Parts: sequence; C-alpha cells; structure tokens
Amino acid sequence: MKSVLVIGAGQFGTHIAKRMEELRCEVMAVDISEDSINDIMPYVTNAKIGDGTNEEFLRTLGIDDYDVCFVTLGRHFQSSLETTSLLSELGAKKVISRATNDVQMKFLLRNGADEVVYPEKQTALRIATKYASDSILDFFHLEKEYYIYELKVPKSWHGKNLMQIDARRRFNINILTIKRSGEVLIPSADTVILPDDIAFVLGESGAVEKALNKR
Repeated sequence: MKSVLVIGAGQFGTHIAKRMEELRCEVMAVDISEDSINDIMPYVTNAKIGDGTNEEFLRTLGIDDYDVCFVTLGRHFQSSLETTSLLSELGAKKVISRATNDVQMKFLLRNGADEVVYPEKQTALRIATKYASDSILDFFHLEKEYYIYELKVPKSWHGKNLMQIDARRRFNINILTIKRSGEVLIPSADTVILPDDIAFVLGESGAVEKALNKR
C-alpha cells in the first residue's frame, strides 16, 4: 500500500486524492482552506489545514515517509514552485507537480519536481486528436512521442492477417490487442483482421497517421 501526500485540495487535487484512495493508497490531503479540507475529508485517509510553502509545517508531515507527493496548486504558481522546492529539500522520494503552461513546467522541473503534469494541455491534445479523425477512438500518451491508440482498423487491413499487414516494418507501429464483439484478444501472426475490429496500436503519432491514411 502506497502512502501519498496531496498538497492542494482544489478540483484537480481532489480527483487525484479520491482515485488514489480508491486504489487503496493511504492519502494525506493538505490545503490552506478549511472549507476545502472539510470537503475532501470523507474521501481520504487523513487531511490537514496547512500552508505548503511553510517549511516547519511540511516537516511535521514527515515528507520522507511518503512514496509520492503531489503538488496540485496549478493556479498559484509561486506557491507551487516554493512547495515543490521544499519537498525536494526535505527528502521527498518523488514529487509530481501541476503546471498550467510550458514555462511553469520548465521552472518546476528545475526546482525539484521529478515529473510535471499539465492537465489542460494533455486534455486538449487528447480531445483534438480524437476528433480530428473518424478512425481514432481514444489514445494514451506513454512517453516522448509514443502513444497507444484505440482505433477502427483501416480498410486496407480488412481480410488480412498480421503477417500480411506487416505493420511493424511498413509503419513502425505494433498491433497490441484486438477488440472483437466485446472481447479482447492478443493477436498472432495469422490472426485475420475483420471490418468491425478495434485495434490497440503502439507507435509515434506520425506513424499511426501514416497507417490510417494508407489505402
């Protein structure tokens, strides 16, 4: 069971805290607002009113006891930056901070954040990608330029097996799974693709677009 600290009980922080609690993590939520703490209290293991930019307060939390610390003060960047830096100095094992633009992301990474989440940008990218194509149903960012796409199989794949499609050599993508009639199967080289199949493929965005546009 992981121990998690969430500093900032706004909407984003609350979503993280609730989900981590559902995943059976021990969650400590911190916010300077008493109302926010009262709202989140029923959904977390523990919660405290306090200022994340106050070093003495953070020391009372035993920062090095947490497996991961989330700083979700995206709209209060100065506070977010100070809190991130203090957590790093106090021995946090992993600090994940929220940014609302690219400049904030750079500063947070330079000042102690191990990882920066950028929910507005990530959500915009996901929505734009999904609705820019009739074939893409959803996608998940892994790292750098690599994504897992859920997509309707291209017509050029219909009636062919994976060996004939040869997606890895031709497009530099991997077909991971196929969803067919509500069931998920791990395809083999001789699995024939049917018109109503949904494929989950791994690759760079440009490679997937190339495969979808290939007639």
